[in-house]
Amino acid sequence: MSAHVGAAVAPEARSGWVRRRLADVGAGAIDNARAARLLYSIFIRTLYYSVRGRREKGAVLRACYDIGNRSLFFLTAVMGFVGMIMVFHSCTQINRITGDLHLVGATYIQLVVRDFAASVGSMMLATRVGAGIAAEIGSMVVTDQVDALRMCAAEPVDYLIVPRFKASVVMTTVLLVWAMFVMEVSGMLTAWGMFNVNPRIFWNISMVDFRDLATGLTKCFAFGAAIPIVSGYCGLTTFGGAEGVGWATTRAVVWSCFATILLNFIISTTALYLFWV
Repeated sequence: MSAHVGAAVAPEARSGWVRRRLADVGAGAIDNARAARLLYSIFIRTLYYSVRGRREKGAVLRACYDIGNRSLFFLTAVMGFVGMIMVFHSCTQINRITGDLHLVGATYIQLVVRDFAASVGSMMLATRVGAGIAAEIGSMVVTDQVDALRMCAAEPVDYLIVPRFKASVVMTTVLLVWAMFVMEVSGMLTAWGMFNVNPRIFWNISMVDFRDLATGLTKCFAFGAAIPIVSGYCGLTTFGGAEGVGWATTRAVVWSCFATILLNFIISTTALYLFWV
C-alpha cells in the first residue's frame, strides 16, 4: 500500500518542483526585461535632456572635476603598471621563441591604441566613477531627495544623470587617451631597461593607422557614455536604506564592467567588418 502511495506521490512532487523552477525562471526573465526597459528609458531620456534639458551653471564642470581630476593619479598608476607587465611578458615570450624584439614596440602600440588602453582603463574608471555615481544617487533615493525633486517638477534624469553623462563622455575620452600614452611610455621604459630595446626602435608607429585610431576613440566615447548611464540606473533603482546603497554601488561596478566588455565586443566586431574584411 505504502509503495503504491509513494509511487503516486513522487511524480506529483517532481512535477511541482519543475513548475516552481519554471516559475522562478519566468519571474527572473520578466524582471530582467523590466530592468532592460528601464535602462533603455534612462538612456533615451539622457540623450533627450542632453539637448533639450535645463542648463545649470557649473554642474558639468563640477562633474568633470570629480570624474577627471580625481581619477588621474589612480588611472596613471594602474595603467603604467599594466603597460610594464604586458611588455615584460611579451618580451620574455619572444626571447624564448625567436629573440627578435624589433617589432615588439610596433605591435604593442597598435594593441594599446586599438583596444587595451580603452578597455582596461574604462574598467578602472568604472570601479571609481561608477561606484561614486551610484552611491551618491542611491543615497539621495533612500533619503527621499529624488522624490522631492519630482515634487518640484524636476526630472531626476535631467538633474542627476545628464551632467555626469556629459562630463563622463569628455573626461573619460581624455583620460583614456592619456592612459594610452602612459602605457606606451611605461612599456618603452620596461623594454629599454630590462631587455635593452632602443627607445627609437620601440617607438614604432608604422603599424598604427586611421582604422586603429577610429576604433580606439569610438570605444573611448562609448565607454564614457555607458558608465554614467548604467551607474545612474543602479542609483535610481536603490531601495532598502544603507544596505541598498551598498548593493547599488556593487551593481554599478559589475554592470558597468559588463557593459564595457559587451560594447568592446560590438565595436571590435563592427570595426572588423567595416575596415578589415
